[in-house]
Amino acid sequence: MFIQTEPTPNPNVLKFLPGRDVAPEGVLEYRTIDEATASPLAEALFELEGVEGVFFSADYVSVTRGAQAPEWSQMKAPILSVIMDHFVSGAPLTRGVEAAADDTSEDSEIVAEIKGLLDSRIRPAVAQDGGDILFDHFDLETGVLRLRMRGACSGCPSSSATLKAGVEQMMRHYIPEVISVEQVI
Repeated sequence: MFIQTEPTPNPNVLKFLPGRDVAPEGVLEYRTIDEATASPLAEALFELEGVEGVFFSADYVSVTRGAQAPEWSQMKAPILSVIMDHFVSGAPLTRGVEAAADDTSEDSEIVAEIKGLLDSRIRPAVAQDGGDILFDHFDLETGVLRLRMRGACSGCPSSSATLKAGVEQMMRHYIPEVISVEQVI
């Protein structure tokens, strides 16, 4: 098994591509070892020195290292080993916990347009950088759209620029009701 790695715009996140499905049912994110007990792979990654976050997408794993963690050159081999061991073993990604799906409640037409634009144009671009972006809330009265950044995009130094220069401009262009975009922490 050959696992490729890719840097992300966030220097504390590295993307691992195992060349197979990782989380085809939906993205999963673990920010603590306690959350990670839901996934054997996430739990094994958190046991490594310096791992502070794990994010699973359809075809990749993003790992976040802590500020005081060893350099990637020291962390990469153990992470690759854990990922390879997991996939070779055939163990499930989660322990009976389904991937979180986006809210399927009935949305207003504007919210449906926002989610459609997120899914078709924005999420694929964000996924290339090892992250994800989720709809949180849209306030029709103020025109403020709140989005949640996950994976490599959460805490990335360039995420606020991405939101303002990229996402906000695109949303305002296609959906005039959107006045501004804010990140939910």
